[in-house]
Amino acid sequence: MSCSELPDAPSCGRNREPILQHLTRLLACSRKVLEVGSGTGQHAVYFAPQLPHLQWQTSERPQQLAAVKSWLAERPSSNLPQPLVLEVGDTWPEICADAIFTANTLHIMSAALVPQFFVHSADILQPGGLLIVYGPVKIAGEFIGPSNADFDLQLKARDPNRGIRDLEWLDRLAQRAGFSRTELNYLPANNQLMVWRKSDNQE
Repeated sequence: MSCSELPDAPSCGRNREPILQHLTRLLACSRKVLEVGSGTGQHAVYFAPQLPHLQWQTSERPQQLAAVKSWLAERPSSNLPQPLVLEVGDTWPEICADAIFTANTLHIMSAALVPQFFVHSADILQPGGLLIVYGPVKIAGEFIGPSNADFDLQLKARDPNRGIRDLEWLDRLAQRAGFSRTELNYLPANNQLMVWRKSDNQE
């Protein structure tokens, strides 16, 4: 399959380099990263070869696995195993990771699934592990730029359970699951890269 025939998410090409700059720093001591909601797989095939010291484990819902597999087949990497099936609201795969990464997922999944995302992430991560989330959020109830307000309306028009989340709500969910936020990074196109750290005394 040629690259022109592969499923394409244009935003991956635009945001991958700013994200990688942070991942290179954040994941310097990591050995296994679980990517939740790998989408097309384009982030994975770009990040994994540039982070050769770790294993980048992709995951997706069953109906999206073919897209991830097609990109992994086109651009294989020795630290990029086959994707796992992962539904946020179901039982997660029995693996351990010292970091979890997800991009542009929390505003797509239903609001009811977001708390489960944090709880399951805590189950997967080792004590001290990092939960790294990229995407748009509201801060103090305000959108970061008018484009995000328009995007939120589009999301809710498709499904009222979707929408750009409040950072303060995410922080509360994270805290209940045993995380504390350590970073909030502003990236291009009104997106943020948030980092929560799991408590050292969590099992």
